[in-house]
Parts: sequence; structure tokens; C-alpha cells
Amino acid sequence: MTQTLPSSFRSLALSNLAAQSAEQISLAAAPIIAVLALGAGTGETGLLAAVQTLPFLLLSFPAGVLADRMPRRVLMMVAEGLRAVTLLALPALAMLGWLSVPALAILGFLAATGTVVFSVTAPALIPTLVPRSLLARANGQMALASSMAFTAGPALAGVLVGWAGASQTFVLAAALSLVAILVLIRVPEAPRSQPSERHIWRDLKEGASFAWNHPLLRPLLLTAVAWNFAWFVLQAAYVPYAVSILGLTASGIGTSMATYGIGMVVGALIAPPLVARLTFGTAILVGPFASVAAALTMAATLWVPSGILAALSFFLFGAGPILWIISQTTLRQTVTPGHLLGRVSAILMTATAGTRPIGAFVGAAIGAYYGPQLCIVVAALGFVVQLLVILSSAVPKLEALPEPVEPAAA
Repeated sequence: MTQTLPSSFRSLALSNLAAQSAEQISLAAAPIIAVLALGAGTGETGLLAAVQTLPFLLLSFPAGVLADRMPRRVLMMVAEGLRAVTLLALPALAMLGWLSVPALAILGFLAATGTVVFSVTAPALIPTLVPRSLLARANGQMALASSMAFTAGPALAGVLVGWAGASQTFVLAAALSLVAILVLIRVPEAPRSQPSERHIWRDLKEGASFAWNHPLLRPLLLTAVAWNFAWFVLQAAYVPYAVSILGLTASGIGTSMATYGIGMVVGALIAPPLVARLTFGTAILVGPFASVAAALTMAATLWVPSGILAALSFFLFGAGPILWIISQTTLRQTVTPGHLLGRVSAILMTATAGTRPIGAFVGAAIGAYYGPQLCIVVAALGFVVQLLVILSSAVPKLEALPEPVEPAAA
């Protein structure tokens, strides 16, 4: 008989859907408002995007420490409360005539801080709600919610800004954060013993040391770093490449990139049954292999310029990494002691967030001096590297999930 996920987890998944939707709507709406209402140019929107992503680099690890010290449900509720207050401040500033690009950037930083805390804490809470045998399915549902929000959020934000205006758009996003808080109230949390007199730097070192020295976690970390570097090299070059080489219009570029979100949804839907049919090590390899296939498909457009091939590439980039996220999260939750889950999740987020601007800078520099075509080649090589990293580790040899270091569920 098929086991069902407990109602406590379903409440967490619903809260995650509301929180992710609030994030995606607000992230997409901010630059639209900056350009249409405030007359921002490329430099200002670039600065806005940079400030909105800074919390992922600066605050992920401190958030992980908090997740391992504090009641996780309460921490997530506080994070969503911060995002709701921040989003409601935007309409207030607009009413007073004080809204500006710097104000959008500051409030975007605060809202993203809530996102970081929620994103680091949720994976650490899941193993206390579901048995080990259902971790992959639970992570699949969380990834599906994120994929749906990622796919629908930007389009919904554009429609809402055009139809209802900026203020109403941010009010809706804030309302979704409040829904996330209300649903979290129904999520129980088992009591945890709290270590006394711990120092934050010692906590940080303990989490980083565990992740780096673990034979299964270190290759996951290095693979994620290589993937994000290659992805942001590609992202930096794709739009000029699509215009100058593929001959796509603005709508064609948008359509090709939209298949990424479709791929994410498809990947999240097929991941649980696929993971159940493969050895665990093989299931983890699906994502890195799919990324190489996607990169080679994009590279093929160097010889056969085609928007269809580019769209297929983005679809594979969406579907494959979602399978990776689900399977590697399940592995991480299994081999990491419960009191370290927040910090281990945080170091992965910190490392990947730190890699993204480096990849974007390298892509921009290569594109400026040698053209976007070379960026496509460099990105493809980066995706090959991430596959080689995981292939050379012990991870592909896993027949099944290793035994947990401690009971997964409370």
C-alpha cells in the first residue's frame, strides 16, 4: 500500500507554494516598476537585481546557524513576516511619493532576506515531518511548488502591474506571505535539545567542516558550484546571442526562455517515480547528464541557428536540475545530523550564490571581448566539468540511500 505524506508536511508544502509565489511576483514586479514608473535604465535595473541577490551570498550561512539554534517553524514565520511588512511598505512609499529605485533596492534586500531564511530552514524541517522512505516524494512536492511559482510568477506580475498597478501587485504578494504564515501555524515541530554557550563562529566552522569533509556532500557542493558558474556564463550571453546569432525577436527570446519553467514543472512531476525506479546514485546523475545534453543542444545552434533548439535547451536545463535538486536534497537530509541540517543547507546556498556573480562577470567579459559565441562554448565546457566532478565521486555508486546518521522523523 502506498504511503501518504502526513498532513503536517502538506501544510508545509502549501506554505512553501504561497511563499515562493510571493517571492517570484515581487522579484519580477520590481524591475518592471523601476523601468515603467521610475524611468530606470539598464544600469539601475542591474543594480536592483544585484542588491536583491546579495542576501543569498551574505546571509545564507548565518540563517543556517539560526535554523539549527531556533525553532524552525517560528523562524520561517518571522521570515515571512519580514517579507510581508517589506512588501506592504512599497505601496505606502508610493502613496507618499517617496518610491525610488534605491528604495526598491533596499526593500528588495529585506524581502530577499526573508526568502533566504525560509529557503535554508524548510529543507531542515522536512525530515522531522516525514519518514525517510518518503523524503524524495516530499522534496519533489516542494520542488514542484517552487517550479510552479517560478513559471507563473513573472507572467502574473507583468499582468498585475499592467492591469491593477504596482501597489496592488505588492499587496497581493504580501497577502501570499501572510497566507504562508497562517498555514505554518498548523505545522508541528518536535522539541530539540539546544546546545548551551555555543559561539557563532564555532557553529559556522562545524557546519562547513562537516559538508567539506563528508565524502558524499563535498562532490554535491563542487558540482553545484560548477553548474552555477556555467549557467550564469550562459545567462550573461544568451540575450545578445539570441538577437545577433539566432535572429530572435523579443517575443521569441521570451518564449525560448519560458520553456525553462515548463521543464522545471515536468521534472518535478516525473522525479519521484523516476527516483523510485533507478538506483539512487543513477538518479542523482540524471540532472548533470541532462545539463550536458542541454548545453550541447545550445552549442548546436552555433552551426544550426534555431530558436527551437534554444527552447529545447532551456527545457532540458529546467527538467534536469530539478531532478538533481530533489535527489541531492534527499541525500543531504539523510547523511547530515539533524542539528547540522540548517548550516549544511546554508553552505550549499552560500557557495552557489557566490559563484553566480563570478559566472556572470566572466560571461560578460568574454562576450564583450570575443563575442557571445565563445560564451556558449565556455558554458558547455563548464557543464561537462560539473558532470565529471560527480562522476568521479562515490555518489554514483550508491544503490540506495545510505543509512541515516540519526532518525529522520521525530
